[in-house]
Amino acid sequence: MAPMASKILKNERKPVPLASFARDVARRKAASGISDLPQNSGKRRTDSKKALLKAVEATGKSWAAK
Repeated sequence: MAPMASKILKNERKPVPLASFARDVARRKAASGISDLPQNSGKRRTDSKKALLKAVEATGKSWAAK
């Protein structure tokens, strides 16, 4: 199924490739001087998210960004 074109929005911009977006985010993060972003405390995690994190941990991997 082809995506429907908006009849009111005329977006002339091309999509940004993910690699370009990632480079831009890294550049802006470096320019801001922020070295470490705060992490979510996890106090309000759903049972399904807790189960997912436990399963990831059981594989010896880590969900946390490094």
